[in-house]
Amino acid sequence: MNTKKVIWAIAIVLGFAANANAQSVNWAKDGNSYYQNVGGEIVSITLPKSERKVIISSDLLSQTNGKPAIRIRSFQLSNDGTKALIYTNSKKVWRYDTRGDYWVADMTTNKLVQIGKDKPASSLMFAKFSPDGSKVAYVSGHNIYVEDLATGSNKALTTDGTTRLINGTFDWAYEEEFDCRDGFRWSPDGKSIAYWQIDARKIRNFLMINNTDSIYSYNVPVEYPKVGQDPSACKVGVVDIATAQTKWLSVPGSEIQNYIPRMDWVPNSNNIILQQLNREQNVSTIFLANAITNKLTEVYKESDKAWIDAVDDFDWINNNKEFVLKTEKDGWAHLYRINIENKKATLITNGNYDVMAVNLIDEANGVVYFSASPTNATQKYLYKTKLDGKGKLEMVTPSVLPGTHNYTISPTGAFALHSYQSSTVRPVTEWMNFKTNNPLSMQGSITSQVGSQTVAKNKVEFFKITTEDGVELDGWMKKPENFDRTKKYPVVFYVYGEPASATALDVYSAGMNRLYAGDMSKDGYIYVSMDNRGAPVPKGKAWRKAIYKNIGQINIRDQAMAAKKLLAANAFMDKDRVAVWGWSGGGSSTLNLLFQYPEIYKTGISIAPVANQLTYDNIYQERYMGTPFPTTDAYVAGSPVTHAKNLKGNLLLIHGTGDDNVHYQNAEMLINELVKYRKNFQMMSYPNRTHSISEGEGTSEHLALTFTKFLKENCPPGGK
Repeated sequence: MNTKKVIWAIAIVLGFAANANAQSVNWAKDGNSYYQNVGGEIVSITLPKSERKVIISSDLLSQTNGKPAIRIRSFQLSNDGTKALIYTNSKKVWRYDTRGDYWVADMTTNKLVQIGKDKPASSLMFAKFSPDGSKVAYVSGHNIYVEDLATGSNKALTTDGTTRLINGTFDWAYEEEFDCRDGFRWSPDGKSIAYWQIDARKIRNFLMINNTDSIYSYNVPVEYPKVGQDPSACKVGVVDIATAQTKWLSVPGSEIQNYIPRMDWVPNSNNIILQQLNREQNVSTIFLANAITNKLTEVYKESDKAWIDAVDDFDWINNNKEFVLKTEKDGWAHLYRINIENKKATLITNGNYDVMAVNLIDEANGVVYFSASPTNATQKYLYKTKLDGKGKLEMVTPSVLPGTHNYTISPTGAFALHSYQSSTVRPVTEWMNFKTNNPLSMQGSITSQVGSQTVAKNKVEFFKITTEDGVELDGWMKKPENFDRTKKYPVVFYVYGEPASATALDVYSAGMNRLYAGDMSKDGYIYVSMDNRGAPVPKGKAWRKAIYKNIGQINIRDQAMAAKKLLAANAFMDKDRVAVWGWSGGGSSTLNLLFQYPEIYKTGISIAPVANQLTYDNIYQERYMGTPFPTTDAYVAGSPVTHAKNLKGNLLLIHGTGDDNVHYQNAEMLINELVKYRKNFQMMSYPNRTHSISEGEGTSEHLALTFTKFLKENCPPGGK
């Protein structure tokens, strides 16, 4: 019940990862080289021969005035390539370590200088060079600062920041549900900074309780806007570097009842582009704002019966007169050119397929490269077409390698890092000459690496199944080792079921469950996962948005009807030994399947579930369920607490008491209902653990042992 990135983090731990992206590459502007942290030094690597040159040495990174040598967490180079801004000593802010210390290494003077050294340790966020490399701006304590590198002088550009009035970054809900963290942008001329201000002062705190870290318990407050509660107010300002004066953009509409999930400068201009979503997130308006005159122009508007996602990126073409937008307005996720002068929208991609992501816009050659999979929704490949919308769809990835492909392409399209995996192939990468679509060396090619891998004897089987409602689901199945068709085996379903993630993908982790302490296949389990309607897979808008106002209903029926047909069609599946499990939104789905279809599912393990949809945050839940005005009927109908009285099978409920995402109150609300109806179940709570239930010595191992013991006792393994 969380964002894709949180699901992804949990997925890695558990071994059912979704589409793994190719590793990020810190490309140089020339497109022929990239920078990398190698052994604690910053190295330039030039392709195609991978020639290496140290540009920031460990000796330079040791010039810290008696402090320990810098350990590089990440880095960025100035536009002229003479300085490096190095991030270190990082600390977590909710999900990611986005605050820490920053140092500037100057390659011309061979000197190292700490930025914001008067600020508390590990308090700086999102530091970045000005366009000319003479200054560094950053956030600390919810205020924006700028430091002049020549003089070392430091200036506060905002001074009103508090714990709840947030400049240059975001509150919990924006970060979690819009993937918003870095909240300021340098202007192209370096004279000003555009930034978000989030006013969370009216957001109520949800109070978690820490019972273990002191003799007396204490509250841990989280500003958390739940379903039906107003969001934080949001506005965008432009602060002048010289005067530290802010002008607020006159974006129309309520600052509270509208969201601004995306904002950036139009290159080489004084214009700012931003996306506004209404509270229901079904109207998206893109505005162009002149930072000097504060004149706003609406350049694009779209509405939907369901929801509209935040823009991925604003990619500019045609001398910055047009940007490329991905939208589902014609029934598929397609790319359009949006002209900011005449507001004309021109379709680039055309056909019954979805654009999954843009990989490169090669304007010089009039081509756009993007990920798609028109014929198999479990896979991903690279395609291209002409930017003018008059070209045909062309597949770039070699078809001899079925599975999941990702590409990180250099800015000039000269080279690319290509990664590949499938259910039978461990993740591999190769460097490519992208212009010829050939690996730089056959020895390091994906073909060579795949050929040297040992093929698993017990492969994952992919299947399609059509329910009695006429809905076709993709799925995979991992059968036991030494499978004997004449025997009956227990079946374990892994489920997520909500719009944030897909599980039935052709990736190497398909069929794996690292939460199981042992080997499910060797122990004699059939392991299955399927993607219901609403899963974010390339099957068209109608498929993905069928779940609108139907979470806990349509996705649950799809899963149950598919399981019912699968069990009926395969005599080797033991209908008396059927289990289901999931985490977060998958934990919610597990509860609903166990409660609504007890004749199918006999055992369930639900981890960190949303038991009552009215307790979750407003941005996520209202996006997919509609606002609860004037009625909460859909929320109630889809919530597991509503159906808890129907429990007949075996339930293990697991939750961390320090879960700031899906609050522990969900577990207690569900427990109350189960107690009310005298339903026996088992419970495991993890003190102060968050949504990942990973903190603390022994936690992950204990969780796996608890999961495995319950499964074996209530859904015994092995053929009969």
